[in-house]
Amino acid sequence: MKVIDTRIKGVYIVEPQVFGDNRGWFMESYSKIKLPQIDCDFVQDNHSYSAKKGVLRGIHFQNGEHAQAKLVRVARGAVLDVAVDLRKGSPTYKQWVAVELSAENKRQLFIPRGFGHGFVTLTDDVEFLYKADNYYDHESDRSIRYDDPEIGVDWGIDNPLLSDKDKNAPLLKDSDCSFTYNK
Repeated sequence: MKVIDTRIKGVYIVEPQVFGDNRGWFMESYSKIKLPQIDCDFVQDNHSYSAKKGVLRGIHFQNGEHAQAKLVRVARGAVLDVAVDLRKGSPTYKQWVAVELSAENKRQLFIPRGFGHGFVTLTDDVEFLYKADNYYDHESDRSIRYDDPEIGVDWGIDNPLLSDKDKNAPLLKDSDCSFTYNK
């Protein structure tokens, strides 16, 4: 596995080694021993499906002690995946990283705790999978607006398909996001 640093410390692109022949292919999607940069114990796997191109999910996070680190990937289709630094006091506060993840390129993105996460589908029929290092907690579930001007994510789309939760999400300045940067 190859780990690629992004412009935000702690956010990594992971490129698995793929072994293929005339029957198909095989890859390890995660190996704790091969990814020492990703120092967490995953406790939950999630799988979502988006039927249409232009579905935008995010920017999501879990607040407080229920914060989650995630290792995300796409099993079918393609997305533009985004991690946003929400840690007050961080040198990269409100900055974001965007990476295309697809079934074809097999790339993954590691998003540490203290970050918001979202993606927009670039194709129809997208299956999105991720590992989380903390369990889902409904009371801690939060969103901030995908188009928050203080963050300025370029999603590459003007009229995304949004859930009611994401349509009604607050701006970061109006949220109760509790993340702080620890050097």
